[in-house]
Amino acid sequence: MAQCDIIQTILKDSNYHLDLFDTSEIQDLRQRIEGKKRPITYCPIRGKAVQLKPEELIRQLYVERLLNRYHYPRERVRFEHLVNFGREKKRADIVILDKDRADTPYIIVEVKKPKLQDGKAQLRSYCNATGAPIAVWTNGQQISHYHRRDPNYFEDITDIPNAGQTLADILSERFTLKDLILKDKLVTERKSLKDIILELEDEVLANAGVDVFEEVFKLIFTKLYDEALSYKDKGIIDYFVRQAQNTHKEHGSSVTYESDYDIIRLGAEDILDDGFRVMAFRNTGQTDTELKTKIQRLFDEARDQWKGVFPEHSAFELSDSHLAVCVSSLQDIKLFNSNLQVVDEAFEYLVSKSAKGEKGQYFTPRHVIDMCVKMLNPQQGEYMIDTAAGSCGFPVHTIFKLTGTLFTNAEIPEQDKEHVLKVFGIDFDEKTVRVARTLNLIAGDGETNVLHLNTLDYERWDDSTERNSSWGRTYGDGFDRLKALRTEQDENKSFGFDILMANPPFAGDIKESRILHQYNLTFKQNGKAHTKVGRDILFIERNLDFLKPGGRMAIVLPQGRFNNTSDKYVREFIAERARILAIVSLHGNTFKPHTGTKTSVLFVQKWNDDPNVGPLCRKADNYSVFLAVSEKGGKDNSGDYVFLQNSDGQHKLDKNGHLIVDHDLHNHNEELPDGIAEAFIEWAKREDLSFWR
Repeated sequence: MAQCDIIQTILKDSNYHLDLFDTSEIQDLRQRIEGKKRPITYCPIRGKAVQLKPEELIRQLYVERLLNRYHYPRERVRFEHLVNFGREKKRADIVILDKDRADTPYIIVEVKKPKLQDGKAQLRSYCNATGAPIAVWTNGQQISHYHRRDPNYFEDITDIPNAGQTLADILSERFTLKDLILKDKLVTERKSLKDIILELEDEVLANAGVDVFEEVFKLIFTKLYDEALSYKDKGIIDYFVRQAQNTHKEHGSSVTYESDYDIIRLGAEDILDDGFRVMAFRNTGQTDTELKTKIQRLFDEARDQWKGVFPEHSAFELSDSHLAVCVSSLQDIKLFNSNLQVVDEAFEYLVSKSAKGEKGQYFTPRHVIDMCVKMLNPQQGEYMIDTAAGSCGFPVHTIFKLTGTLFTNAEIPEQDKEHVLKVFGIDFDEKTVRVARTLNLIAGDGETNVLHLNTLDYERWDDSTERNSSWGRTYGDGFDRLKALRTEQDENKSFGFDILMANPPFAGDIKESRILHQYNLTFKQNGKAHTKVGRDILFIERNLDFLKPGGRMAIVLPQGRFNNTSDKYVREFIAERARILAIVSLHGNTFKPHTGTKTSVLFVQKWNDDPNVGPLCRKADNYSVFLAVSEKGGKDNSGDYVFLQNSDGQHKLDKNGHLIVDHDLHNHNEELPDGIAEAFIEWAKREDLSFWR
């Protein structure tokens, strides 16, 4: 066995990883390992050789960091330190002793429990038994730093103090957008926003007597606003980072970086941020009451700036102490990233706990969205809509494509705003509409066309739009822009959109005859009506009505619609009205853990022989269709994302610091091999499709 494989062999089939450690730290340990069948290394704390099992390997890596990065002297560090629980005694993995009180634990580190919930419970008991104010848990992939404020609450802190600092120094340090980029938990601790919400739910939210969705939504909303206020600092950071990237590319370097993100971090580290705005969404050691007053004031500003998401006088319902724990947990997460997977995953979890999942609609994974956007190739000046918008992944990623601006707190150029206002979203679930409006308000720089309407029941839209003054105040401007696209002035059936992308609900049937009679697909060939029709079938017809001649569509459908004999009439209906461009069969894990239903994405372009009314797509009986099957869906059988790894078994990061989902739908800006989207684009150009000429 090659020496370079020893560490991976030790960690094989364990719950421990190396993501938190850089290449030099891993290589230093690798060079000290002796033996193959029973690998050992010299332990600087014990002063002798020890066998390297998975937890011991992580302990050795972390203690080297304590000695070399945090500069704690060896005499203050203990392994397997005894903790007394009355008659029972346990051993803490790593203890750093107080510098003024020998044998009194100051920091306790847990590495033997590879799951956070288990590790945190162990740490809580150790800290309460010893009075240690600081605790750390890590499994080598994730890490958590806590301040034990009292026996009931462990508050997240950005990092542990080094040997020359105090806990007060960590809590009160000046913190700017630069610090947030460098200390982002999503990168430095390898956590997701969903992980942190789950921890908060277990810790404080479940017993707080509040609506968890509403309170977490307020917190994320406020945090996004705080980051948005630092947009000028973001411009300065971007400038210097570009300089660092250009210098690296032009002059080359003997240093090999795992990704462009390493260069970005190096570029940001050298920036003087004395004149930067200090982030306000932070627990800096003030009293809980003072902190709540500050965060409520920030929320009020956000609510007034981004209107139509929260009622005018809404406020936090969390108690002062609960809010303090929540702020501490969220303050080191950078929510503005290049895509929305960070925010989406958290909201999907929160919303699916209510009614959303029961209606068979789940947030579409971002790599599926990006494939559809790439394939349909939206252009500036075109109108786009998602008729089952959810959190508005399709519209927001269309905005990214049209403006070249990703999900960032940088200001959108004035000339791009007109393109943003040509992107629309509709959904019938009020909670997801509010989430979607938040993301669109930011992506669209203050205006949005996300509407709370039942797409299928368009005959009743007037009940909301004309008779509900509250609805009108919130959604009126966006609805006026939608009405301008109606093909007939006073009816809401047909529109003139260039592009439609949607993942409609596919659970349950529509049985209400008043809705069914609005659709051709309700009626059999003998003229009699079906008593119930699949929700997604009605969406197919409804979506085609939204498109202009030559307009194009991507729609996620259950695989049965393509195979079932009983659905032949649906396929004939589609083929009569549009050219079938492509069918992409998605992997069976794509929508797990919410559903294992096998799905495909159907791409069509509406027939059109008249260049004066839309892009040409001349009607034909025989034509080629692009067919593809995804063999790498980006998720495992449990529905957890599978991320790209490097040769050391560490997760790779893209240039924005994101984990890279390992899939075959597109090349993720060349981080992955060319996928289905790139193959379709080549085919579309050969076919001379209007939107790829």
